[in-house]
Amino acid sequence: MSGAAHWPTGLPGALDTAIDAAAVPGGPFHPATGARLDAREEFPAEACAVLDGCGTARAYVPAELGGASGGLPELVAALRTVARRDVTVAVAHGKTFLGSVPTWVAGTDEQRRTLARRVLAGAVVSWGLTEPGHGSDLLAGELTAEPTADGGWRLDGAKWPINNATRGDLISVLARTAPEGGPRGFSQLLVDKHALAPGTWSPLPKEPTHGIRGADISGIRFTGAKTPADALTGRPGDGLDIVLRSLQLTRTVCTSLSLGAGEQALRLAHAFAAGRAMYGTTLLRLPLARRVLGRAAASLALADAASLVAARAAHHLPGEMSVVSAAVKAGVPEIVQLAVDDLAELLGARGFLTEHHAHGAFQKLERDHRIVAIFDGSTAVNRASLINQFPVLARLHRKGAYDAEGLAATVTAQPVPPVDAGALRLFSRTGCSVVQALPAAAERLAALAATGALPRRVPELAAALAAEAAAVADAMAAPRPAGRGTPPEAFEAARRYERCFAGAAAAHLLLADPGDQPRAGSLTAALERALELLRPGHEAPEEAYEPMLETLAEPAKELIP
Repeated sequence: MSGAAHWPTGLPGALDTAIDAAAVPGGPFHPATGARLDAREEFPAEACAVLDGCGTARAYVPAELGGASGGLPELVAALRTVARRDVTVAVAHGKTFLGSVPTWVAGTDEQRRTLARRVLAGAVVSWGLTEPGHGSDLLAGELTAEPTADGGWRLDGAKWPINNATRGDLISVLARTAPEGGPRGFSQLLVDKHALAPGTWSPLPKEPTHGIRGADISGIRFTGAKTPADALTGRPGDGLDIVLRSLQLTRTVCTSLSLGAGEQALRLAHAFAAGRAMYGTTLLRLPLARRVLGRAAASLALADAASLVAARAAHHLPGEMSVVSAAVKAGVPEIVQLAVDDLAELLGARGFLTEHHAHGAFQKLERDHRIVAIFDGSTAVNRASLINQFPVLARLHRKGAYDAEGLAATVTAQPVPPVDAGALRLFSRTGCSVVQALPAAAERLAALAATGALPRRVPELAAALAAEAAAVADAMAAPRPAGRGTPPEAFEAARRYERCFAGAAAAHLLLADPGDQPRAGSLTAALERALELLRPGHEAPEEAYEPMLETLAEPAKELIP
């Protein structure tokens, strides 16, 4: 609808067609159906069956194991397609990818092939990380896995709250395997619930939630549950390392939920503005409404650029994903939420009604989206991860060092190679090429604009963005007081870095294909929005977002009250 670039094809297109067919009155994807299930906190089983029928599970499996060929970019596009109809359905179905990633990252060839067959056959996989009372503190986990005489493992303890913990067939579990715990005291196991002896596991009740109310957010308790030796993923003690590398992929994919929610919010607000009569015209024709809608569309173009580049970076710059994934997992949901908040204000009371406007679709997506920020590590957790890498990021930015070959492949529409899981690092040794190459990109954009190939404002925007990135590098290099914890200004620097990454992603995409005029217009608007977010008090020119309104689809008649 308004994204900067949607390169992946195939599965997302098939999903679009199938979901449209299932969005007829009474169908599983009709807004009234979603509203009814949300009110009853019922699992969207029929909608998930539509995704099964499209072969969505192929996107959860690496191409070399029989999965879809488009890698993470195709998966992000597919789940985005679902989320722009119903975030709850995307969360409920997409969890299988999250639960499978530890095996893709660290499993043996046989473990990977076996799981791929199960997933392609329709198995639902969950991921058990968190436990009651411990939240994001994974090293405090108490669920234990003790070796048994036959070489297997005995599990005791609980995981909660976990998506699809009850409905899942398999669950990937982080378990304490050394009594003393510590970074080397945990291991990762893939547990087949159907193979466990009766009475050795039990579901914990579904928890009521503010958003994604129909999802299976529940838990599981193991009591002497015995699993075979090959349930172990990787080596004993590798659990935390596997989790942290896996999160680099899952956090990137989570951006699809924000993009879909943002698109739905924009579609609903645009439809309302087009049909709302005011002052002898429509709301859509009034300057303030046009500004809000155009700015929201630019925000989505900015978030889209960040997400697309991050997804492709997993294939071409895997060693930098500790930075990239944290930047987009913290940054994209926040950028989209700001747009959703603006659109809610435009809608007024209709943005909060549960029945009388578009079947309450806006208030549902707004509630659903707020939960995305805490998936796979909260915003604060991801910013802390960035802060831990500040010294390297600051030093390499000042040097202007970046992986030119990897970056070029990341920002062009070429097939992606398999993700090299062995190249994923807990800390990036090369920083973040996307941001570190921004000054060079700004110079090249200025040269292109001088030839008339780009909008005239692009050089100014790119130069300003490069200046902001340099200022953030200075802030990252500032010494921190010893013994006082992480100061608030470090978290603010991390937020600014996320926005620099998003703006840099838009700049690189613009540079990679300046001849696509509609896309160039969207990416230029994305740069405008990035600068607004980085410079409090700065406002883009009055006409800056007006072209974005041309990218919006015709309002859907069924959404106009």
